[in-house]
Amino acid sequence: MKIALMVCAAILLTGGAAAQEGGKAISKTTITLGTATPGGGFPLYGNAFADAMNAADPSLSIEPRNTKGSNENIPLLEAGQLDIATVAGEPAYEAFMGIGRPATKLKILTAMYSSPGMFVVRADRPYRTIRDLVGQPVAFGAKGSGLPILSRYILDGIGLKQDEDFKSIYLDRAGDGPAMVQDGRAAALWGAGVGWPGFAAMAESPTGARFIAPSAEEIARIRAKHTFLKPLTIPPNSYPKQTEAIASVGSWSFILVRESLPDDVAYRLAKTLHGIEGEFCRKLAQACETTAANTVAAAPNVELIHPGVLRFLREIGVAK
Repeated sequence: MKIALMVCAAILLTGGAAAQEGGKAISKTTITLGTATPGGGFPLYGNAFADAMNAADPSLSIEPRNTKGSNENIPLLEAGQLDIATVAGEPAYEAFMGIGRPATKLKILTAMYSSPGMFVVRADRPYRTIRDLVGQPVAFGAKGSGLPILSRYILDGIGLKQDEDFKSIYLDRAGDGPAMVQDGRAAALWGAGVGWPGFAAMAESPTGARFIAPSAEEIARIRAKHTFLKPLTIPPNSYPKQTEAIASVGSWSFILVRESLPDDVAYRLAKTLHGIEGEFCRKLAQACETTAANTVAAAPNVELIHPGVLRFLREIGVAK
């Protein structure tokens, strides 16, 4: 569905959404937002994003849509079948750099949140290091998501092959992972970031959870081989009974936009979003990292930010 300007009187007659401002009907801009499979972090974030944005600007109608994740969102954006979409850092990086495909012309609307990668296992299991998991069944995330790409880079950095050294499981639904670890079908679940639903489910389970991230020596090896990955930390108490900070590596996830998104619409989205940073943070912990400054810092190149967004970031003095 493309961005559409609709006359509110007609919308009211058909039972659709309409906005009122000062007693007058105003037209709505409808924007489709691609997320991922139910039970994962992207739908959680995308739904909160849409709610916050729609509440802040009654003339906006951002409509979240479940997809298979980052690897589907990129071609859907390129085909104009989505207006904006959540995309993990690794597939975004590969698309921007033209790794394994032509370089994309998609642009960045905002950095979402940082994604330090790690495994989670039942607390009553003996696994304590990544190498303890070699040969074990591991759920690496949903088939179309960016999580398996992140794990592939991290494992490669320490000399392991995801589909050879592990019994890799790729999920149809991101939300299926915790149950597989709990009942023994998987020894571990791979995920990333603060507030990730799979980690929360494991940490809140009766067995409890143990998180496994690369060691300091492994982090150094990973970053030496894959320099685009950044050192990132999950703060203490991000999950129940997680009393210490967890150091790992990862990247920033983004909301990307189709190349043809008009500059004025991108500007308006950026202005609305960064005008409600505080409210969005209160709505969702992960959204506390969704700031104008982080967008500039996380973008591989500022020219990859949509021109309309960049105009706003320059107006507020965040970008040069």
